[in-house]
Amino acid sequence: MLFRGAEPVALGARAVALLQVLVERAGTPVSKDMLIEAAWPGVTVEENNLTVQIATLRRIFGEETGGEGWIETLPRRGYRYIGPAVVVEARSSIASTAVQSQPTLPLPHMPSIAVLPFQNMSGDPEQEYFADGIVDDIITALSRMRSLFVIARSSSFTYKGKAVDVKQVGRELGVRYVLEGGVRKSGDRVRITAQLIDATAGAHLWADRFDSALEDIFDLQDRVAASVVAAIAPKLEQAEIERARHKPTESLDAYDHYLRGLATIYQNPSNPKASSDALLLFARAIELDKNFAMAYGVAAWCYVWRKANGWMVDRSREIAEAERLARQAVTLGKDDAATLARGGHALAFVAGELDTGVIFLDRAIALNPNVAVAWYLSGFVRIFVGEPELAIEHLSKAMRLSPLDPLTFAMQTGCAHACLFAGRYDEASMWAQKALREQPDFMTTHRIAAASSAFAGRLEEARRAMARLRQLDPALRISNLADQIPLHRREDLARYQEGLRMAGLPE
Repeated sequence: MLFRGAEPVALGARAVALLQVLVERAGTPVSKDMLIEAAWPGVTVEENNLTVQIATLRRIFGEETGGEGWIETLPRRGYRYIGPAVVVEARSSIASTAVQSQPTLPLPHMPSIAVLPFQNMSGDPEQEYFADGIVDDIITALSRMRSLFVIARSSSFTYKGKAVDVKQVGRELGVRYVLEGGVRKSGDRVRITAQLIDATAGAHLWADRFDSALEDIFDLQDRVAASVVAAIAPKLEQAEIERARHKPTESLDAYDHYLRGLATIYQNPSNPKASSDALLLFARAIELDKNFAMAYGVAAWCYVWRKANGWMVDRSREIAEAERLARQAVTLGKDDAATLARGGHALAFVAGELDTGVIFLDRAIALNPNVAVAWYLSGFVRIFVGEPELAIEHLSKAMRLSPLDPLTFAMQTGCAHACLFAGRYDEASMWAQKALREQPDFMTTHRIAAASSAFAGRLEEARRAMARLRQLDPALRISNLADQIPLHRREDLARYQEGLRMAGLPE
């Protein structure tokens, strides 16, 4: 029950349940899925029901000074309570369900860690990308340790710019250890400060400061990673991280452009201009270092993303360029799991070389099973080759390694496809609806939502998805569906076409 002073506020049970979850996780993003499950447990409802209840809460809070801003909307992620502290004295049965539904991920059987975004201590906002790049590389170095479970960068960075409780981070990400710190870049010198915390107890285990010249930045990153490994598990083999050490490039200027490109694409993956701008930065990085494997891999992925979203302007030229970049990525990056994964996926999705894509993705996973993007992209390629159950397994692994990933909607979309081809239509529709709540304008999700809802017998829902799909991709027809998704099994393509036909897609 909510009180204003000593007086109770008239508030429905649904709104109470939502407020319960938001308040108990104050300052932390709460997904729409979690809120819907809290207020409507076990019931499938439209997202506008959640919007109505949030509006009710805001209207009540709006009677207080500044109260209209106490519940913050986080695009594609959910909501966050940022108002004053609220004391909860009683819980309705629905509110109790809300608390029980909060995800506390189990700890893996091996040492587990999340590296939070480091603070940019340079006083120059333009250096933000550099601090992020340092953390990205520390995560990569740690993930090469097979004896460590490392949360992917995409999930760690959802905490960027926020004051966090490391115990809560540990619960939300399912890890025992959290690394946090700061980066100061001044002239040709770099300083990294870092501290390692046991998230289960909130105890500091280790802290240190690392200084070096900018030209030794890669050695500095390795020193931080090695120190963290030593602090977490002294018995872990240091030899493995020593073998994995390598500089991604000898050119600091190329590295700088690469980091800027990553920052551009990560900040807004749903913006076609962001992919174009990132491609220019990756192209410059490659121009400065012709052997920069990671730059080729991420550039190839940009073209994959452009094709998946219907953003390609000169389709034949862009497909040819994606294939060229992908081949360079797998050739130059044979020892880097993320690069192999991006290159292999591009060859499968863009060039239609499904068997080749599987080979490179399997190699990436074998090389480093901690890389979430390898499992995620492998899941999609398994869909293409007609292995839906294995696809679900790989996509689930990706979501565990990166439980707060901004691209979770894409992984959920993959699960929807796999369930459709496995004949589990209700489950496919459920995954599609989850993805749409996270990202309402992803063309691929509307496509699978229309087909799966039609097969599940929810024709009105299927037609709504189809109406939005045709706005996003007016040229799509039954006859050109094969151009959108490279399915090896004819029966999979036929099933997809039939679902879209029932939803109203023209021939």
